[in-house]
Order: sequence, then structure tokens, then C-alpha cells
Amino acid sequence: MFEHTTCDERFLTLAKELGYDIYGENTAGGHYAPLVRHHDELYISGMVPRMNGKIQYPGRVGLELSLSDAQAAASISAMRGLALIVDAIGSLDKIKSLVRVTVYVKSTADFVDLSEVANGASDVFSHVLGDAGKHTRTTVGVYQLPKNAAVEVDMIAALRPSAL
Repeated sequence: MFEHTTCDERFLTLAKELGYDIYGENTAGGHYAPLVRHHDELYISGMVPRMNGKIQYPGRVGLELSLSDAQAAASISAMRGLALIVDAIGSLDKIKSLVRVTVYVKSTADFVDLSEVANGASDVFSHVLGDAGKHTRTTVGVYQLPKNAAVEVDMIAALRPSAL
């Protein structure tokens, strides 16, 4: 499927195609680490859809925001998480597998398409990481997220032995 491109190349191409400026936005907003490496695993804190210091797609899915808005927010959050990994270890090609993804969606009580929102993140992971992007996933509808974000995505990634 991706014989002639690396994960890093696909990541940069996708960021450019989508117009995402996801660099320089991955600092912690409190007393926690955006990413922690423990042996062969990377734990990435929740990423909200922030670009250029501003939350993209603020509001509640099913009220102010549509399903497609929420999917775009999830893709920005996923790209920010991947950018954080690049910053930490230098290359997405060092990822053996994306083990776990959790997607939080700030939605109305009657909005039931939470998994479809999460597909916005999963599609990014699949496109950029290929087979390494297959993951387990939980999607949760919530009342509130930081800074009025509609979506927050966290993840756990396992590294290839050569990256240890």
C-alpha cells in the first residue's frame, strides 16, 4: 500500500493537504507531560484541536457543530499527537503499533454518532502509519473538554525494537 513512502512523508503530505499547522503547539498547559516514554511505549496526553494558539471547532457536537466538523477536529487532534511523537523520537517510522486510542467527544445527550467522530482520528492514523496505525479504540461522549474543545484524543504507541 505504502511501498514508496515513509510514515514521516505521509504525515507531512497530509498536514500540507489539510492545511494543518500542528507544530509548536504541543506544550503542557499545567504540571504534566504531553508525552511520557516508558520502556518501549509512548503515552501521549490528550490532544485538543488547537492550531496557532486557537481551538479549532469549539462547541458541542450536535448543537453548534456537525459530524463533519467533529471529524475534522478529531483529525487535527490526531495529527497533533503524531507531531508530538515526531518531536520526542524523531520519526513516526519508529512506531511498531498504535496500541490504544481514546477519543472524547463533547456532544449533546442525543448525539449517538460518537464512533463516526472518532473515525476522523482513526483515518489519520491508518493513512499515516499504515498497518502500524491499527489500534484498539474507545470513544466517550462527555459534558465538557478543556478550552471548549469538541474533541480530545489520547493514545499509547509501542516502538520498534530498533528504536529503543
